[in-house]
Amino acid sequence: MKAIALIPARYDASRFPGKLMAPLDGEPVILRTYKAADATGLFDAVYVVTDSEPIFDLIIAHGGKAIMSKKEHECGSDRIAEAAAALDGDIMLNVQGDEPFIRKEPLAKLLNVFKKDSESEIDLASLMQPMTSEEEINDPNNVKVVVDEQHNALLFSRSPIPYPREKSIPRSAYRHIGVYAFRKQALLDFYATSLTPLERIEKIEALRHLEIGKKIRMVESEGMGISIDSPEDLIAAEAYLQANKS
Repeated sequence: MKAIALIPARYDASRFPGKLMAPLDGEPVILRTYKAADATGLFDAVYVVTDSEPIFDLIIAHGGKAIMSKKEHECGSDRIAEAAAALDGDIMLNVQGDEPFIRKEPLAKLLNVFKKDSESEIDLASLMQPMTSEEEINDPNNVKVVVDEQHNALLFSRSPIPYPREKSIPRSAYRHIGVYAFRKQALLDFYATSLTPLERIEKIEALRHLEIGKKIRMVESEGMGISIDSPEDLIAAEAYLQANKS
């Protein structure tokens, strides 16, 4: 099974433009993310897929692999799908460019889903993390997921799901962590499909997979660390690195 990591890297992020080139302890965020993915040793190849010449040049200058996008894209999965079409691989793993603290264990769990799937029934796998506080559960920035007894995704939403109509019954609440591992064909099928109704409403790309009939196996895991979504996140990441220097 040949596994390839693809890191979508759009320069003009809406909430924090240019964040991937922002220095984190003296090194751009995207370069740290690339090095962290490569250092896991899980992949036959790691590529940054970008619309930015500075990002492309940065990765190449440090001995990495990068691919320039040919089109504008609605989401990261569309961006990596364009690149994946020309690559030889069985499993394509989407690692977000703003995840400089990538850990090996969660990614290994995703790849293991396909190693165990001898009948090739699973189209893609993704991560989820338990939530315990009502503040987390009610926060629309946290995408929630509900699963069946085999941990296959049933629904994603920014709203609290499942809704606790019967207050006496304990509920499990999971936050979706947006790291995906795809069979190559599932990724290409996603790319060939226009935005679907629920995806348009919720702005959650995982819903497109469900709406076109794909099976998503969710894997429970701790988070990947500090994601750089805002200037405040960058400050927190810098403080974390300084506190953990040997």
